[in-house]
Amino acid sequence: MYTLIHKSVLNDACICQLLRTCMSRVAALPGVPSRRHISTGRAKPEHTLSKSQYQSPLRCARQLSGRPGGAMNVFDRTMKRKQKKWSASLQDGDQYDYMRAEIGLRVADRVYDVARTFPLALDVGCGKSYIAENLSKDVVERFFLTDICSKSLQRQSEMPTHCVLADEEYLPFKDNTFDLVVSSLSLHWINDLPGALRQIHQVLKPDGVFIGAMIGGETLYELRCSLQLAELEREGGFAPHISPYTAVTDLGNLMGQAGFNMLTVDIDEIQVHFPGMLEVMKDLQGMGESNCAWNRKPMIHRDTLLAAAAIYKEMYGNEDGTVPATIEVLHMIGWKPHESQAKPAKRGSANVSFADLSKIGTMAPDQKS
Repeated sequence: MYTLIHKSVLNDACICQLLRTCMSRVAALPGVPSRRHISTGRAKPEHTLSKSQYQSPLRCARQLSGRPGGAMNVFDRTMKRKQKKWSASLQDGDQYDYMRAEIGLRVADRVYDVARTFPLALDVGCGKSYIAENLSKDVVERFFLTDICSKSLQRQSEMPTHCVLADEEYLPFKDNTFDLVVSSLSLHWINDLPGALRQIHQVLKPDGVFIGAMIGGETLYELRCSLQLAELEREGGFAPHISPYTAVTDLGNLMGQAGFNMLTVDIDEIQVHFPGMLEVMKDLQGMGESNCAWNRKPMIHRDTLLAAAAIYKEMYGNEDGTVPATIEVLHMIGWKPHESQAKPAKRGSANVSFADLSKIGTMAPDQKS
């Protein structure tokens, strides 16, 4: 017999007692193998969790019963802050930032394509300010940088900047403040992406522009498939180890719903070659891009990891022994509406048919010499 108890009436002691009771009942069931060590007789856990990986029973109960934000709360933002802080504190951390530096350069290049000067700009989730490093004072006069990690904001650049420690999900700025908002490789860790885009739209001035880049849905498909196949073969099932990403087919709709117009969405596909799968995972950790989804698995079995590395090399390996890692980058540009912007013609006002396009290259008989 099972009894449903509301989470508000449980405290730590109650939850611990319930967990002990459930575990004792499961252990008493026939067919459940014992995990006792033969030589000592003491219970030997299958894995040993470090203090940072351990979750208290109360926290687990809160996660299962519902977290703030409901279904929109996909990522553990506290864990993501710790990952970024650890990455920023590495002495050789710059060697892992090659992807952020490259995408920051590409976003800055798109800013230069807009032929105007922006008096006030905002970088949402700036990281180590790779966008600001590639912009000049002639384009942006004042630059505000925001990030959830204080260590990332300590990096200085030649651009006159103002650093603000803030979460990308809650922008602490008034409406109609900035002429330009940029973001590079930060929005894919946002729980409420539609809400974040609406906030960016609100802080922009009319006729302001948002230029951003985020990770797309086909990123690291080689690593995802290899881990799933290995875990399915070794453990009889698999858990998500790669973060869920936004598909390019949804991004335009999300920006349109946020209020942007004159939208531009394009895809960059970048392949980086590594000696093996373990080097791919090491670089992801150094970048601070490890999975932080609430439903992530705390650890991977050693046998599963070795099997995944072999599958990765067998299925996707190059002739020279290296393996590729594919990064799909979604670039987006959207403008906040203003009366001075060009507007589309009314539906049905065209005076030329598409059927006439086939006649453009033809000449009238009397025009032939």
